[in-house]
Amino acid sequence: MAKRRPPIDFRRSSEEVAADLIGITLVVDGVGGRIVETEAYDAEDAASHSYRGPTPRNASMFGPPGHAYVYRSYGIHWCLNFVCREAGHGAGVLIRALEPTHGIEAMCKRRRLDARRLLCAGPGRVGQALGIDLRLDGKALDAPPFELLDTRVPHGPIEILVGPRIGISQAVEAPWRFGEKGSVFLSRPFKPA
Repeated sequence: MAKRRPPIDFRRSSEEVAADLIGITLVVDGVGGRIVETEAYDAEDAASHSYRGPTPRNASMFGPPGHAYVYRSYGIHWCLNFVCREAGHGAGVLIRALEPTHGIEAMCKRRRLDARRLLCAGPGRVGQALGIDLRLDGKALDAPPFELLDTRVPHGPIEILVGPRIGISQAVEAPWRFGEKGSVFLSRPFKPA
């Protein structure tokens, strides 16, 4: 398995990584798209799976940066996170939405949906469209089946929206949700500041 140099440094805070991921293309086994929405989580954050320390479920979140942390949400949806900072800390970035660009036919089949805008608009949809499941938990992001491509420059400057995270009940005020301004592929609109 050939390792690929990731387009960003995962050994930084989850907030920095979450903002830098906007515009990066994520491909899993040839299927994926440009990241247009993320959320940051940290071990010192009450909304994070790592807040109470390591468990068998969240062990990958305490692993080395630049690896996947995959978990099941509400017993239904597989969600994909990228581990940040240093091993043992427990920080990550949830991939909330993509603009589909690779393997759209496969995504439509997996999601049983033809509406391109809705294929990857939300973390559960991202997981289903990309075929994410527990087999990818702990896998390095710089080796197959993952591929991260820096596609920020061809699209010109990206204006990044910042706001509170959504779908959580604790630490809701933290401005750790990031999105590409003007993208129609966001999971939900950002509230005006």
